[in-house]
Amino acid sequence: METLKNRYEFTLFFDVENGNPNGDPDAGNMPRIDAETSQGIVTDVCLKRKIRNYVDIACEGKEYYNIYIREKSVLSENRAPAYEDPRVKDEKDTGTKIKNARQWMCDNFFDVRTFGAVMSTKENNCGQVRGPVQINFAKSIDPVMPEELSITRMAVETPQEAKKQGGDNRTIGKKTLIPYGLYRVEGYVSAHFAKNTGFTEQDLEVLWDALINMFDHDHSASRGKVNARKLVVFKHDSMLGNAPAHTLFDLVSVKRNGDDVTPARAFSDYTVTVDTDSAPEGVEVIEML
Repeated sequence: METLKNRYEFTLFFDVENGNPNGDPDAGNMPRIDAETSQGIVTDVCLKRKIRNYVDIACEGKEYYNIYIREKSVLSENRAPAYEDPRVKDEKDTGTKIKNARQWMCDNFFDVRTFGAVMSTKENNCGQVRGPVQINFAKSIDPVMPEELSITRMAVETPQEAKKQGGDNRTIGKKTLIPYGLYRVEGYVSAHFAKNTGFTEQDLEVLWDALINMFDHDHSASRGKVNARKLVVFKHDSMLGNAPAHTLFDLVSVKRNGDDVTPARAFSDYTVTVDTDSAPEGVEVIEML
């Protein structure tokens, strides 16, 4: 299949209601925030994890769409099949062996040829890959107010715990959340790096599908209402691109409906506008969601 021939940028909006989109383990798993602005933060690593998990489900059993960094997997074992390929196994030159192993990883793992990977370790060295798709941190449009709620479990785990509780088999836990937040994240797709990893038009369609649907397969007690709300894609008519990325992102604006005093509690409290008329020549604006 032919590799990507066009540069892309994209902007994704998603929201969370009474949930925790990305807990910070160094802060008791409280939702991440910018300490100076109190805006909510979701890391690129968190979003890539959701994309990987979705592709793992949606493309299960499909050739070339394996996931290298799967949850709880052993990476050296995931790389081991590369060294069973004859192009790698029978190669005597170390540099060429690693190059061929790197190519095998790109050919077989969607996340390697999409996001890249550092695989230059002692065991099953497959070199390093710089992926064509890069994603920024997501940031909430308005400040968010993390809350910590106490919850009660009406049972205990062991007889020892029951004895310790004096027969009152209830234990207290914590639940962290934000009442509501609308988040925005930007990303980039480089045709130049796509050529190096073999990232194709079909891979790009899988990526768009993942961005739109990934939250629907990530529900949990803390992420029950996280939803993709809008995806805007900018397609350049060339590999190098026709305009700086930041000028394209500026075409997408968010306006708060109503007053600025009442906290936002729904996506309907905002209006997202895309100024397609001001798009530079050679850039197509596609609203996918």
